[in-house]
Amino acid sequence: MHTQDQAVAAADALTLLLSQQHGIAAALEEIAGWISTRGGSVAAENALAALQVLDLNAKALTQAINQVRQG
Repeated sequence: MHTQDQAVAAADALTLLLSQQHGIAAALEEIAGWISTRGGSVAAENALAALQVLDLNAKALTQAINQVRQG
């Protein structure tokens, strides 16, 4: 595979991972809200802490995608 083709494939794979991160984050946010309304404040806080990690990782993935796409 040509180096440019490899870079495109890597960027595409990272983009798919980022898309999955966003989906998981949205679901986790919904679950945290649901838990919170039912009195599970500790569990909701734990879910929100996990959401912060997903957000941090999403930023890193975005940077990696941009670097690969720029060459």
